[in-house]
Amino acid sequence: MSSQATPPAKYDVKLGQLGAKLAVSADENEASVAVVEHELAPHSLAAPLHRHSREDEVSYVLDGEMTVLADDEISTVPAGEFVVKDRDIWHTFWNAGDDPLQLLEIIVPGEFSGLFEEVAELFPLDPTDEEKMAGYQAINERYGFEVDFESIPRLCEEHGLQM
Repeated sequence: MSSQATPPAKYDVKLGQLGAKLAVSADENEASVAVVEHELAPHSLAAPLHRHSREDEVSYVLDGEMTVLADDEISTVPAGEFVVKDRDIWHTFWNAGDDPLQLLEIIVPGEFSGLFEEVAELFPLDPTDEEKMAGYQAINERYGFEVDFESIPRLCEEHGLQM
């Protein structure tokens, strides 16, 4: 456990249909691991296809069922199961069910967990708002994060989702 005098700031934000709550900050441990609690509304896409260049993610499903698209393969992860989403692999996930999906996202190293709080200030994102999109892109570049916005309509149509 870190010996800092004040605990790091925690957040609890909404990014469209995806909730993100920082449970464990990377600053709280020597390994720089972060844990983010996510809740995703029914029939919702969490994010466009994206990839991380600096971190791996391990998701543990607490409640519901998570569908993951990673490296062009779709898998379903039930409650009580883990899935690993390696860095440099294009991926996303969604909730195809009728109930909210709840999961823990373990991020290693955990600096990326700060992205959720930063981008929440820009939501809702409007692709026609050049100022917001420039801010979003600058945040993504700082975190080594790439997003494929063109994947959203296709994924929503193919899987009956909203975003």
